[in-house]
Amino acid sequence: MATLLYRLGRTAFRRWPFFIVGWLVVLVAVGGFAATQSKPMSDSFSIPGIPSEKAADMQAELFPGAKDPFDQATVNVVVAAPEGSTLSDKAYAAEVDALVEDLAALPQMPEKAPLANPVQAAEQQRQLIVDQATQAGTPRDVAEDNAQALSPLSPDGRVGQISFEFDVDTVADVEPETIEALRDAMEEHRVDGLEIEANGSGSTGMLEIGMTSELVGIAVALLVLVLTFGSLVAAGLPILTAVFGVGIGIAGVTAMTAFTEIGSTTPMLATMIGLAVGIDYALFILARYRSEHDHTDDSQEAVGVAVGTAGSAVVFAGLTVLIALAALAVVRIPFLTTMGLAAASTVFIAVLVALTLLPAILGLLKSKAFGGQVRKYAPAREDDGRVLNNGVRWARFVGKRSWAVALVSVIVLGALAIPMKELYLAFPTDSTASSDTTARKASDLTAEAFGPGRDAPLLVVVDAGDVPAEERGEVFGEVAAWAAGQDDVANAQIIATNEVTDDKGAVTEPATGAQVMITPESGAEDKATKDLLSSLRDGQDALEAETGTEIGITGLTAITTDVSGRLDDALPVYLAVVIGLAFILLMLVFRSILVPLTATFGFLLSVLATLGVTVAVFQEGAFGIMEGQPIVSFMPIFLIGLVFGLAMDYQVFLVTRMREAHVHGMSTREAVVDGFRNSARVVTAAALIMISVFAAFILIDEPIIKSMGFALAVAVLLDAFVVRMALVPALMYMLGEKAWWLPRWLDKILPNVDVEGESLERPHMQLDEREPVKV
Repeated sequence: MATLLYRLGRTAFRRWPFFIVGWLVVLVAVGGFAATQSKPMSDSFSIPGIPSEKAADMQAELFPGAKDPFDQATVNVVVAAPEGSTLSDKAYAAEVDALVEDLAALPQMPEKAPLANPVQAAEQQRQLIVDQATQAGTPRDVAEDNAQALSPLSPDGRVGQISFEFDVDTVADVEPETIEALRDAMEEHRVDGLEIEANGSGSTGMLEIGMTSELVGIAVALLVLVLTFGSLVAAGLPILTAVFGVGIGIAGVTAMTAFTEIGSTTPMLATMIGLAVGIDYALFILARYRSEHDHTDDSQEAVGVAVGTAGSAVVFAGLTVLIALAALAVVRIPFLTTMGLAAASTVFIAVLVALTLLPAILGLLKSKAFGGQVRKYAPAREDDGRVLNNGVRWARFVGKRSWAVALVSVIVLGALAIPMKELYLAFPTDSTASSDTTARKASDLTAEAFGPGRDAPLLVVVDAGDVPAEERGEVFGEVAAWAAGQDDVANAQIIATNEVTDDKGAVTEPATGAQVMITPESGAEDKATKDLLSSLRDGQDALEAETGTEIGITGLTAITTDVSGRLDDALPVYLAVVIGLAFILLMLVFRSILVPLTATFGFLLSVLATLGVTVAVFQEGAFGIMEGQPIVSFMPIFLIGLVFGLAMDYQVFLVTRMREAHVHGMSTREAVVDGFRNSARVVTAAALIMISVFAAFILIDEPIIKSMGFALAVAVLLDAFVVRMALVPALMYMLGEKAWWLPRWLDKILPNVDVEGESLERPHMQLDEREPVKV
């Protein structure tokens, strides 16, 4: 491999116009296709085969036209009079009427939208529900309770809801102008202490991707690169190639919407990962290119060796990330698969860009690649001419105290992992949004006035097609009574049947199905609501046998709970696949069994510590940095995959230099020092860049992105500086020559990929290292 990459690097350097033009053509082609053929993204978290999806299919069959809950562009405008007042007071009634008129005139509203002042709507709805229920034999007190459970007006008359749905096929079709008009209407009528807030998927539309976080991360990365290279031109090259690669990657992800469904957060995650690894991969090759100039003044040769050696490490580092991301497909969760594959595609492009576009740009710049110097590169040297830097000093410090360093590292990571025992997973809801958002304010007002379960209903779909027609009404009632008798249920009632009537109200087709809505006493993210769903399903078989019906439970709360359960079940399988494949890959790279084992051991410690810190800060709200809220359900599995891939990046970059030194005759102790001499500074810079890029995404006002950015920043911090820089070298010192042990039979089977470039003929290496060539 080293030989092939060596030739590729030299060719790209020499034929730079062809490579640069070729990449520009790719960018234009992919970008053009994305601009003309892409479709809107979605926020669907459904999984075929889970119980709630089967229930949703049953609902669609019994009630044609029923929409997927994730596609409904619903809006709940919550209006609240000041404490001590009601919405029927003269001071507020007229203002609410005017608000209703403005809402009815919003863009993308259905014609003749049935909107009404919640005060009048509540009374009309109560009278209709009570009359119909009492005529059907329901006791009046039960009918009154059912009416109040669905009422758009709170019992004290202070808070009301104006609910509607935009006339669109999916949430993705809600235009930004519509959202802006909604917000303007709400702002206009916030007078005399009247509170007006809105939640629901239609009130926010799709996630808008800004550039603030990326620019912050890039700015910090640029500063780190300037300090690393002491050159403005060299500092800009990794940024340029990474942004170029991310541009192609995101254009590709957008283009894929023409063929498959892509989640709205997918491009942001792909950007986050692609930008970080793109900068790092270019940094490693560029640093090796400068290092080779210590031995030769032939830039083409230096590029060839840099791509052949550091480029080989980039290939295998990229492969570990690709494995970790692409392996998300094995969990059979569509939205997670698309997220993983999209991120993997940006990483793949980042590797190709680093191997071909960067050498081509170096060919364009020639001797100006390290121009714009802010300081000269003149490292201190030892008596034998070798570079003496902080990496060497740190490696020797660890070598003298390897047992103590290893012990302290394990204790620190173990202590940070302790809060993980409180890990609570849930999907983000309006009630877990930032407290300054209108969605959170609307949710809080609703929970206070109507109870937290108003925004977390469960829907029981009843198929009574096999029950005699004259008994179906009674059976529907039995199901509703059974649901109402469960713990943590505030109300359960039949809200619809599929009975067909003619224009005169006469029944032409008796009902074969019904929908029973359950309003829990607790919120969507509350554990009690999940326990209620479990209790309902535990008793489902017995009820079906007793009533002769088929029952399914669906709704947003049920679907997200089922998705969380599938994620929990998939985690062991995913870990086995990722660790197994990556272990084989690392054996190929290092030709050792113990080095991959130490790498995996360090990964487990860093990921446990990362989850512990994330729980403490993000979930429990420690130090007041974040508002406490549940961890997004799929964050741990995605985090584990990413942390493993990124951790192996640093493992490959640091230990391949040790392996290279060992192959060329050094002892393990000397090789560890030499590895830190050549790679510690660059790995430190790469880690700081990744941390800054990931941390900048905490600025995004989106729980999924915010939590991922925070967790990834912490993961890189712990893994790069505690595990790879302290624990791994300590273990290498402790293992000594045994670190490179490999059974002979396995040595014969494994192909020699030559990551360290042993096969390259490098006559320039014979130059006197004490007289480096200045660039």
